[in-house]
Amino acid sequence: MPTRRELANCIRFLAIDAVQKANSGHPGMPMGMADIAEVLWNDFLKHSPAHPNWFNRDRFILSNGHGSMLQYALLHLTGYDLSLDDLKHFRQLHSKTPGHPEYGITPGVETTTGPLGQGIAHGVGLALAEKLLAQHFNQKDFNLIDHHTYVFMGDGCMMEGISHEVCSLAGTWKLNKLIAFWDDNGISIDGHTNGWFRDNTPERFRAYGWHVIEPIDGNDPEQIKLAILEAHSIRDKPVLICCKTIIGFGSPNKSGSHDVHGSPLGDAEVKAVRETLQWNFAPFEIPKEYYSAWDAKEKGLKLEKTWQDLFTNYSKKYPELAQEFTRRINHQLPTTFHQTVEDTLAKFSATPENIASRKASQNCINALLPILPEFLGGSADLTGSNLTQGKTAKTITPEDFSGNYIHYGVREFGMSAIMCGITLHGGFIPFGGTFLTFCDYARNAVRLAALMKIRVIFVYSHDSIGLGEDGPTHQPVEHIGMLRLTPDLSLWRPCDPIETMIAWQTAIENIHKPTCLLLSRQNLPQQDHKDINQIKKGGYILSDSEKSPEIILIATGSEVYLATEAAKILRESHHKFVRVVSMPSVDVFLSQDKEYQEKVLPQNIKARIAIEAGSKDIWYKFVGFEGKIIGMDTFGESAPAPEIYKALGITTENIVKTALSL
Repeated sequence: MPTRRELANCIRFLAIDAVQKANSGHPGMPMGMADIAEVLWNDFLKHSPAHPNWFNRDRFILSNGHGSMLQYALLHLTGYDLSLDDLKHFRQLHSKTPGHPEYGITPGVETTTGPLGQGIAHGVGLALAEKLLAQHFNQKDFNLIDHHTYVFMGDGCMMEGISHEVCSLAGTWKLNKLIAFWDDNGISIDGHTNGWFRDNTPERFRAYGWHVIEPIDGNDPEQIKLAILEAHSIRDKPVLICCKTIIGFGSPNKSGSHDVHGSPLGDAEVKAVRETLQWNFAPFEIPKEYYSAWDAKEKGLKLEKTWQDLFTNYSKKYPELAQEFTRRINHQLPTTFHQTVEDTLAKFSATPENIASRKASQNCINALLPILPEFLGGSADLTGSNLTQGKTAKTITPEDFSGNYIHYGVREFGMSAIMCGITLHGGFIPFGGTFLTFCDYARNAVRLAALMKIRVIFVYSHDSIGLGEDGPTHQPVEHIGMLRLTPDLSLWRPCDPIETMIAWQTAIENIHKPTCLLLSRQNLPQQDHKDINQIKKGGYILSDSEKSPEIILIATGSEVYLATEAAKILRESHHKFVRVVSMPSVDVFLSQDKEYQEKVLPQNIKARIAIEAGSKDIWYKFVGFEGKIIGMDTFGESAPAPEIYKALGITTENIVKTALSL
């Protein structure tokens, strides 16, 4: 029977050899954390390599994702569909072993990590979702939802500000199923961290409300095991295990230094490590008895069967709950969803209101909340401004997790990353709000949601200079364009309640893409929609002339009413044939077939004007060199909204003047 050190060395040398073969990567962390990983995965982790998505599995997150070969080695050794050839193709084109772990690429990888700190943030979201889902479905005689979230994190994760945002919340929420291992090796890329990282980290986490275990020798299996057992005994706090480790453990000339952090060891040092750790095997060679000791397939299938038997009995006693649980984890919407959307649209059409799209959004939330128990709203301390809390929503508190609304506090980045974790866990549709200008704070979490292609709904109100008196610090200019440029991110900027409902419907139905909803602070007139179904195509003809148009006005969001007013003047006073195209979602419009795009924007009509209170760049693809754009090249001003619009020339009068000049 192999020793624990020999089993840990399997991780070390698969990492060493893969990095060496790729001539790229980070061998130091896998070498330093191998003993922790060995104990956790062999003695505690509840998972099933044969079925990586078995629902009641423990979640393992590698927040210090640069050490990805540690996770790939673990997945390979325990029996996931990750072959030795896959490890040999580490960091190569189209491989299952990219440089940092990527959700959807490698079986067993729970989330995309690499940007430091976001892994622990996703872990907080996963642990929160576990606690909430248990509140929804567990019964006194059935502990249906019962699993841990384990996170490996390094000094870099601790230094990134997002770790403060999310770990503070984890302590507030008392997420006792969250257990984090801090790889306290004192090294980052630039060298020894005592020159720039002297925080009293254990006391910092105690102040958050965590239970802290420190210090343990991260290379001593017995200490590691005792620490995890202690962590499991804690019932009212998340747990941080402070692990003193040696980066590059086993390297006689490079361990304990930044030389082993992000570069291959080199042939001579690889040979020296083999001699030091008495590893007398060829590159990528793992003895059969070592594989046998690591194999977790049979154990995983037994865990699955035990849980499936539990669920079978649960289904007999609580059939409605079991059916609802199955629906939610399979991303199925209630049968009443589409009828509710249609009824809401009919109500909006029957009783037109001139309201801000943020208020229209709240009306949509109010309609959907009663039929979507998986709806999980929130805001980063702007609930009264974002209007993200529906009238029937109940606030989640540290004392009561039966609700469906989260006050995240002033934590835009943390909120956005936590929502990613909630989505990855399953069973919820999270949405969270802030001002559009503060998406800058959340940008990298939004990007990871898009990279992972997961359904997270980002609600951004105060979407333009229309917010007025708060001034340029709060008035987004470049933000809409930045978000539109992000691959696999959908963006809707609706002009009225009808478009807002369609935007919400699309965001909820799209399980493979995150969505940003951009909403106005100021009231907007409701438009006269001839065919509501056309809105779902992202861009459509809102109003048209009797004859083929001479001029096309393209607008979005709060500027659509300016375009429709300008069109009336052009038709009535100047006898022009004008088409108004509302384009609430550029990306959805561009996904339509060319025939539809040509129908809405015929190529032979060159006189086009795009109107949006934001940066102009995105609109050149629609108006070309012969058209005009009425938008912004500057920041805004502190003044009432009408005055700013007038000062910047985003007015009905300027649209008419520009159209006549064409």
